[in-house]
Amino acid sequence: MARAAEPPSGTRDFLANEVRRRKTAFDAIGAVFERYGFDPLETPTFERLEVFAGKLGEEASALIFKILKRGVHEASGEADLALRYDHTVPLARVVGTYGSKLPSPYKRYTIGPVWRADRPAKGRFREFAQCDIDTVGSASPLADAEIVCAVHDGLAALGVPDVQFLVNSRQALRGLLEAYQVEPALGERVLGSLDKLDKLAPEAVCAELVTRGLPSATAESLVADLTTPNTDRVRKQLDTTERGRLGLAEVDRLLELTAGSLPAGRVVFTPRMVRGLDYYTGPIFEVTAPGYPGSIASGGRYDGLVAALGGPDLPACGGSIGVERILAMRPADVTDQRGLDVALTVLGAEETIMSLAAQLRAQGLRTGVYLGSSRKLARQLSWAHDQHARLALIYGPDEQQAHVVTVRNMDSGEQTQVGLAEVAAYASRSRC
Repeated sequence: MARAAEPPSGTRDFLANEVRRRKTAFDAIGAVFERYGFDPLETPTFERLEVFAGKLGEEASALIFKILKRGVHEASGEADLALRYDHTVPLARVVGTYGSKLPSPYKRYTIGPVWRADRPAKGRFREFAQCDIDTVGSASPLADAEIVCAVHDGLAALGVPDVQFLVNSRQALRGLLEAYQVEPALGERVLGSLDKLDKLAPEAVCAELVTRGLPSATAESLVADLTTPNTDRVRKQLDTTERGRLGLAEVDRLLELTAGSLPAGRVVFTPRMVRGLDYYTGPIFEVTAPGYPGSIASGGRYDGLVAALGGPDLPACGGSIGVERILAMRPADVTDQRGLDVALTVLGAEETIMSLAAQLRAQGLRTGVYLGSSRKLARQLSWAHDQHARLALIYGPDEQQAHVVTVRNMDSGEQTQVGLAEVAAYASRSRC
């Protein structure tokens, strides 16, 4: 295939069945979020570059897709717009723009594409969908619990069973460093190493901690306590510092508030789970499920981030479902294929055929009219088969003379003659 015929690197074409499959998934998630009282939000696919500049960190800023100035300014080679990198920065802009016009707290969800100027690889795209849910303006732990429950139900709607929320707290992690007497200057690097405990052997993480300046005995004790299934040892350590106690209280409150809504064991305290400490301020979570590598959803509380992104100084929390990862892991089901309800062959009497098609569509039936040049019935029935049609209608010379239509069941091959005036109602009833 010529390169020009392929989609740009890191992007994909979605044909009809895949479009419907994705829309079904997005609609299922959206329906869950609607039940929780979250409002949909759509923002432009591109923003002013200044909206993103300096707000994502150095590494993320390098992945912004910039749009060059246009028209008479094109020759400058300068950029003034950027494709949407994520949904969080636009949310902050919306909150800052509309302020008091928005409900308080403002609960919104959004499902749509974002763009990253990343190096494409298997499972990594430059254009992909993100599914976000956020509450801005509430410091209540109920808001955190509601996000967790909504994400849980959204995953259930996608058919992902047996999920588990790994919960921790930024306060608890900071308290952990204090309890193990880690020097503040080493804190971020130590947490970065601990975040690898799900990917590396404990011995390898210990060795990395030592290279980063942590005493060997402290590294071994810290890793041992974090990798034991029983969290009692970590809890005792956290109880020795004020920040650790605050973090534990956040975690335990989240466990309490979700216990009556989610099945037992779905939300668990996981001291080794670190996650994005550059902006999270309270409870954090990642979601795992059997058969899915890594996390399939994540989130947490990020008080102060909206202000850092240019909006007002409001508390906020949110979550994101990795819908692309989930769809990639689930094989397409034949039920995702949607064909025509009715395929109309054309063997003359075109005006009648068009009128009949209008009657069928008025009944809510997905109806197609044969638009090819062949007048052979076999060729037209082959077209109806290719369209996955449920019924094919034949209105040939014999039917026209008798004022009937032959209705063919495309699965069984059975044929029934129905009066021309009753065809639309008959086709609608046969759908049930």
